[in-house]
Amino acid sequence: MNYTEEISSFRLYLENEEKSKATVEKYLRDVRSFVDFVKDKSLTKEQTLSFKNILVERYAPASVNSMLVAVNAFLDFIGMSECKVKQLKIQRQLFANEEKELSREEFRRLVSAAEGSRISAVIQTICGTGIRVSELKYITVEAVQRGKATVNCKNKTRVIFIPLQIKKMLKAYIKKTGISAGSVFVTRSGKPLDRSNIWKEMKALCRRARVSENKVFPHNLRHLFARTFYKIEKDIVRLADLLGHSSINTTRIYTTECGADHIRSIEKVCIRLTT
Repeated sequence: MNYTEEISSFRLYLENEEKSKATVEKYLRDVRSFVDFVKDKSLTKEQTLSFKNILVERYAPASVNSMLVAVNAFLDFIGMSECKVKQLKIQRQLFANEEKELSREEFRRLVSAAEGSRISAVIQTICGTGIRVSELKYITVEAVQRGKATVNCKNKTRVIFIPLQIKKMLKAYIKKTGISAGSVFVTRSGKPLDRSNIWKEMKALCRRARVSENKVFPHNLRHLFARTFYKIEKDIVRLADLLGHSSINTTRIYTTECGADHIRSIEKVCIRLTT
């Protein structure tokens, strides 16, 4: 059974639930992987467990869980809830992986290497506001003039303030490109830049900026914004609002300190106790 009709109906269901386009595509991609695994076999919980075991061998725990969320949602949708499986239990990591986290110095090198280009403006805007890459379309000429953008994402509306330095940079970019209205970051055909456009341009910068490819992707800029804000303000509630998070537990992931900072904190405690 190939479940073609069920997958098509599942897409409509997700869209009616007002899931974002990226979420819908992610769910469908994961469900198709599951269906390809099952193939012509009878769909049973044992099959789902076998699929889960393969995921565990191939992917990081967080990725496994995100795929299982999609598969379980599909099983609920087609009336086979008895075939659902539990997600992996993951202990929250106390410190970030420095091999994957972008530093301020690396961010500056990226901006310097891209100086004057569209991707330089994109990088500075994401890292200077904490905006999601999917929300960049809301950075319009009008929003730059006002100094704030109204963002609609995941059935929520929030206001993104554009800092003076970013506003000045964007005004210069708008003047240079001759954009008179609408989204600031667009393709040659006038459509808003999407994740793949930005990803490709960022990856092309890595060698020039001497930054590892593992660290260079749009969401890491948002992480850097969050870590920097939290280091200055120590206010996780305000940070959650700025990032558009419903749960502070999600925000905690963004504020995890690097391993070196974690060691320094532990050493301070030890010194305080022993002196």
